[in-house]
Amino acid sequence: MIAREQIRSRFKELYGEVPTLISKSPGRINIIGEHTDYNEGFVLPTAIDKAVYVALQKRDDNEIHLFAEDFNERFEIELDNVAPTDRGWPNYILGVVHQLRERGYSLSGFNLYIDGDIPVGAGLSSSAAVECATAFGLNELFGFGIDRVSIAKIGQLAEHTYAGVMCGIMDQFASVLSKENHVVRLDCRDLTYTYVPLELGDYEIVLLNTNVKHSLASSAYNDRRNSCEKAVSLVKSKNPDVKSLRDVSPAMLDEMVKGVDSDSYVKARFVIEENERLARACEEMSKGDIPAMGKQMFRAHEGLSKEYEVSCAELDFLVDHAKAFEEVVGARMMGGGFGGCTINIVKKGFGQQLVDSLSPAYKEKFNLELTAIFVKTDNGSELVY
Repeated sequence: MIAREQIRSRFKELYGEVPTLISKSPGRINIIGEHTDYNEGFVLPTAIDKAVYVALQKRDDNEIHLFAEDFNERFEIELDNVAPTDRGWPNYILGVVHQLRERGYSLSGFNLYIDGDIPVGAGLSSSAAVECATAFGLNELFGFGIDRVSIAKIGQLAEHTYAGVMCGIMDQFASVLSKENHVVRLDCRDLTYTYVPLELGDYEIVLLNTNVKHSLASSAYNDRRNSCEKAVSLVKSKNPDVKSLRDVSPAMLDEMVKGVDSDSYVKARFVIEENERLARACEEMSKGDIPAMGKQMFRAHEGLSKEYEVSCAELDFLVDHAKAFEEVVGARMMGGGFGGCTINIVKKGFGQQLVDSLSPAYKEKFNLELTAIFVKTDNGSELVY
């Protein structure tokens, strides 16, 4: 957590006055439910206690002045000239400004300072946190009265239009709407959601960062989407009401896809079963049975690795080796795949021991450092000043 006073004094140093407000939006983890979002399934994310902080103040003119602490860089532009820039980081902020204006909200110029403690590149959605902290803060600064679901949508569209990443809604949704000690059971078809209690009790969450991102990720993602769409189209030929894998039963897959396209069959079956695993995980969480929930995570990893084929040697190594410790009750790869983190549910106090045990073997096999990130659940976007 970054101290509020530190942000206030840095803002004053840069802009001559203290900010009017500071908004905060967290990164996220996803307990279970990968590659279900674009198939209109369910996901189970929650915010973590690492966040992006945005300090804001209105200006008397039409200029936007930005400063990013991570890059030690300024960026300035007139409101009427807002457009994507090749500088990279300002796009996540400017994309939000663009979306607000597209919706008819009237802004003046403003000063903005941004800092954060979400590890970048670990798959914890730091970009969504930037968008949501910006949208939440500007909404408060200008008194627009925008609801939280709309703020998440604004963040998602900012990423589509200015950052050029066609992401789903999960990251922004979790960043804005999470509740501490709960997960959000989000229906990606209609964005209805419920909160499921996640009382970890004797357990803690440890993320193990592989520190790799294989180049396969984007092409494989498109291939998997195509396989799922192929399965839907085959089922649809006999069941015209089917719109996505959400509407497909295992029996339909067996009848219409299995003998026609084995790859689409296996990929589609994984998605259907992943939704079922998520439902079971929610039941176990509601009962407070964390080890039973963890078993669903182990099974999810097996499916992601062997059936959906989006894992990699580094991720598989970490899950396989974590599984050998009885103190680890659940582990799986998290995110799109081919790198990033594993999420591990570990007996409280054992996390550091797990890292110390796995690090030398991981270094020896892959010549890579293993980075541990200890996280707790947290609330979504809020004002901290």
